Amino acid sequence: MSPRSASVNEELRRRSRERLLQAALELVGERGYDATTLGDIADRAGSARGLVSYYFPGKRQLLQSAVHRLMHRTLEEALDREPRPDAADGDERLARAIDAILGLARDEPVLMRTHMAGILQAEGFVQCPEQQRLAALLRDTVERHGSLDVDRDYPMLRALLMGAVFAMLVPGAPMPPATLRAELFRRYRLDPALGFPPRPDEPPCAEPPAHGRTPDFSRYFQTGPGG
Repeated sequence: MSPRSASVNEELRRRSRERLLQAALELVGERGYDATTLGDIADRAGSARGLVSYYFPGKRQLLQSAVHRLMHRTLEEALDREPRPDAADGDERLARAIDAILGLARDEPVLMRTHMAGILQAEGFVQCPEQQRLAALLRDTVERHGSLDVDRDYPMLRALLMGAVFAMLVPGAPMPPATLRAELFRRYRLDPALGFPPRPDEPPCAEPPAHGRTPDFSRYFQTGPGG
């Protein structure tokens, strides 16, 4: 049997990594961080356990990469949602970005709360390819909104979004998403009708998935041949 080509090996590695990222989101969303082991993630992904350590230094780094992928793709979907905003419509793009991140905190509170807690650990913020894609999309949004100093304004937007997510998810004293949205929209002088305004009857935060029900994250991961 002839050895596999470099391109085939690269494709297999890509698919393995994608399955691990997806499995991490599913299991932590179902069971919580402490109840999920790297072995569990490898088993769910159908991968050898040694592959997890090959791709990621540890469970915390794996989960951060997975959540950054979820945030990046959620934001990407929001910006591409019909009717697609004009490339020059910076207000609409920024409004959609704010609504996408707040909506993710509302819909996936376990994952986002765990992610925020992980950032505050000793290893801090993981500078991974997934985080860099998210950062590039947010920086582009800030620039299209008219920033004259993206290196200053992008970190500020990131900090404000992180603070809003924390405020939504802090146990015992969560702030309503509508209140946080209104404050962010005021800061950036955005019309409240832009983006995806919440419905009056929309719950403040989704309940964790019932036992046995797993959210479908498959559209965020390219596990098939060719990507």
